[in-house]
Amino acid sequence: MFKVGDKVAYPMHGAAIIKDVEKETEHGEENQYFVLEPCLGHLKIKVPVAMIEKLGIRYIVSENEANSVINDFISCDCVEEANWNKRYRDNLEALKGGNLSEIAKITKSLMLRDRKKSLSNAERKMLTNAKTVLISELIMSKNSTYDDIETILTDKIS
Repeated sequence: MFKVGDKVAYPMHGAAIIKDVEKETEHGEENQYFVLEPCLGHLKIKVPVAMIEKLGIRYIVSENEANSVINDFISCDCVEEANWNKRYRDNLEALKGGNLSEIAKITKSLMLRDRKKSLSNAERKMLTNAKTVLISELIMSKNSTYDDIETILTDKIS
C-alpha cells in the first residue's frame, strides 16, 4: 500500500509524490483520498484510495529501469500504424495503460512523425501529454531536471 512521500506514476498525468491522505464525507460515507502533487505543474490531484489499483497508479520506475527506457527510446524503430484513426486509438490505449516503455515509443513515434509531417491537433495534444508523462517519470527516477531529460530525448532521436 502506498504512503505519504511515495513517488508514483499516474497514467495520463505523469509522476507525482503522495503529499497527504485526506478523509472526506460524501452522502454520509467517509472516503480516504491520496493527495498527489505532480512533478510537473502546480496541481493538486485527489485520488480515492479505494480506486488506486483500478486507476493504474504504480510506483515510479527505478533509475536502472529509467536508463533502460531511455536506451529503448534511442534504439526503437517505432513501426506505426498507417491509419490515423487506428494509430490514435492504439496510442491512447497504451497511454492509459501507463507502461513507461510504451509511452516512450509513442513519444518517439509522434516526434518523428511531427518532423516529417505536421501532426493533427489531436496527435499534437497526444504528443504533448505523452512527452510530459515520460519526462516527469524520468525526472523523478533519475533525480534530474526537465531540461536535462528533454535534451537527452531530443538529441538522441534520429
